[in-house]
Formats: sequence, C-alpha cells, structure tokens
Amino acid sequence: MNFKKKLLLLATSALAMLTLSACSKNSSSTDGKVATNITKKTTVVFWHSMTGASEKCMKQYAAEFEKKHPNIHIKLENQGNYADLQSKINATLQSPKNLPTITQAYPGWLYDAAKLNKLVNLKPYIENSQIGWGSVAKSDIKDKLLLGAQIGGKQYGIPFNKSSEVLFYNKDVFDKYNLKVPRNMSELAQCAKTIYKKSNHALVGAGVDELANYYILSMKEQGIDFDKNIDMTCPESKKALNWYIKGLKEGYLQIASANGYLSTDFGHQKVAMFISTCASEAYVKMGMGKNKFNYGVAPRPSKYNVQQGTDIYMFNKGTAEQKSAAFMFIKFMLSKRNQLKLAHATGYMPVLNSILKSDDYKCSKDSKVAGILDKTTANIYNLKISKNENAAYFQLKSSMQAILLAAKKGDSVASVIKANQLKLAHCWKQ
Repeated sequence: MNFKKKLLLLATSALAMLTLSACSKNSSSTDGKVATNITKKTTVVFWHSMTGASEKCMKQYAAEFEKKHPNIHIKLENQGNYADLQSKINATLQSPKNLPTITQAYPGWLYDAAKLNKLVNLKPYIENSQIGWGSVAKSDIKDKLLLGAQIGGKQYGIPFNKSSEVLFYNKDVFDKYNLKVPRNMSELAQCAKTIYKKSNHALVGAGVDELANYYILSMKEQGIDFDKNIDMTCPESKKALNWYIKGLKEGYLQIASANGYLSTDFGHQKVAMFISTCASEAYVKMGMGKNKFNYGVAPRPSKYNVQQGTDIYMFNKGTAEQKSAAFMFIKFMLSKRNQLKLAHATGYMPVLNSILKSDDYKCSKDSKVAGILDKTTANIYNLKISKNENAAYFQLKSSMQAILLAAKKGDSVASVIKANQLKLAHCWKQ
C-alpha cells in the first residue's frame, strides 16, 4: 500500500470514528435474542475481497446454501482488494444503515466499530444449538484462530480464510549440499550462508516475505510483545534487525521488492528458501514455470508463528432473522466439506481442528503444506487488538522495508532505525 493511500485510509478511519461517536448513544444492544425460525424472505449482504478460486468457492457455497434454505438470499458483493474493502467499511461506518450484514475483515480494522457497539457478539450464535454449534468446543474451530477474532474479549469474528507462515526450500539444493532443514532462525542463517558459499554466490540462501511478521516474531522470541511500548532502538530490537542486516550485507539473505514476493525468485532458483504464507504454495508452482525442481515445505523455524487472513464479522443492523441467517451461512461455509474444498482449491488453511489433523487433508497429493500445517500452527502468537494497532502494523511494514533497504545499499542504518522508531511511536499515539 503506498503512503498516500495509507494516509487516506487513516483519515477515513478517523472521520468514521467521529461520526460514530455522535450516534453511538442510539446504537442497540449487540447481545439480543437469537432468532431460530426464519419463515420470511430474508437477504444477507456479504462484503468480501475474494478473487479467482476463492471467489468461485464462495459463489458455490451461496448457491448451495440458498438451495437448502429457499427463504434466504445471500447477496455477495465484491469490494475489490483488502485495501478497498477496508476503505469501504470505514467510509460506510459514517452511515451505518448502508453497512452489509456481514463482511470479511481483519480485527484491527474494526476496533472502533466494536467499541461503539456496531458489531454483534457472536458467542450467543455459536452456543445456540439450532443456529450455531451448541458450544465453542463443538464448533471444532482452532482455539487460537477464534481468539484472534476477538476484540476486547468479545467474539465478534469467526475465522474464515486463514493462513500461517511456513518455510519453502529447494529440496534439490539441500540434497546436493547435504543440508538439514533448519529448525530455528540461527540454523536458517547458517544454512543460508552455506548455500551462498557453496554455490559460489550464484544462489542466495534465504529470505522472508513479510518483514513485519519477521520483526514481531523475533521480538516475541525474546519476550517482547508488539504494542505501544515497542522500541526499535532497544537491544532486543537491534538483535532482531542485525540478524537480517548482517545477511543482506554479506549476501546470503535477501528481501522482496516493496510490492513483490520471493516466490518468483524461488521458482527461478535465485533464492534457495524463503518464509512466507502457506497460501504461497500455488505461486511457488507458478513461479517454477518450465524450470521444474523438487521443493519442500517445513514448519516455520521459530517457536511462535502468526495467523493471517480475514475473519467474518457481523454488523449490528438489520433484523434478528437477517443476523441468524447470516450466521447460518457462516456455519455452512465452515462445514468440514466446505473447509476441505476451500483448502484444496486455494491453499488457505482449514480453521477446523478435525480437518487439520485428517488424512484427507494431510495426505493431499496437490499440497506439501497440508502435511505440516497442524505442526507449524501449534503455537500461534496473536497480536492484541488495540487502538491504533492496525496503523502501527502498517507503519512497521514500511519501517522494516526502509531499514533493510538502507542496509542493502550499504548505508548507515542507525539513523534510519531512530527515524522509524519515531514514526512507529507516533502511530501508537495518534
């Protein structure tokens, strides 16, 4: 996301907050009774950002659901990419009557909306045996994913198209140099050095796609959470940054371009391994083209991992029947059959424990990710959703890019780190 667009989103969010504050006194309770009998024609409006195979799956879900429930119409409305969707939500929060019934979103987008009672607490729906599953346990949803969809301790979201990070590696290169797959970041750096040296500098050892996640998890491994107290100039931060800076200066590590991903370089055998979202597997295959080689997938070489992708949230508007119908559709999309279908078609991780552990998924012929995903998501670190957390995360993405680009150019990074700490601190305080 470029800087101008980012400022526009933040400004829009602030304006939405002011407008919502003016009308929050008139908002209704988010914890009303759950309607269990839908007899009238009911329309559920669903905003999303799905494209390609993901959107195809969603359209099939809607058609199948409507066939089972002829009184309910699922109106899918594609809002463009995630930035477009976030912008549309922020703008429409000024006129709540124009909001959809449900939407895809990251929790950080909806912090203000939750505080102003513009979202529905979905726990009563989860626990309703007719509309939901009867209990959280019976939902079978991975607990850390559910926790990540909470805002202020309330279950406003249901996990949907989720992913986590894994290590993709060139198996042929590892076999050639008799290397073991790294289990931590120290081993990854040593492995990358070996590849770079033995290939006579023709092959870069490793890289990380999402630099913000690299930084956050590196800090968490040292006992520091990503929150308003984060300090990019502290010793722990310098250790995390220097791991990457050293690799860039010596040539065995690389970063993706500002708007790019390492899957292309990996496919062209310019980098031997990289950490990325599990959903990158399809792009790894495309990146190879005719340049086929054997690739492997391993758990992220760290104690902690992240969860990515959006959840589904319900706005506190419309009738009780619309809300129940919307939740019924959410539950339908999270059925074992539909979760397995989405995972096979898109590379997104199933959100159900039973699917993650099932042979039908783990032994997939089309995915090497499937076999290790349950292991790599065993210890997920969820960011605490708080005021300005979303803005701070996007600033961190920009800051990491700036710091590591300076290092790659051979510039002194101390002043760049200091300047970006000021920017990050400002984001938390605005």
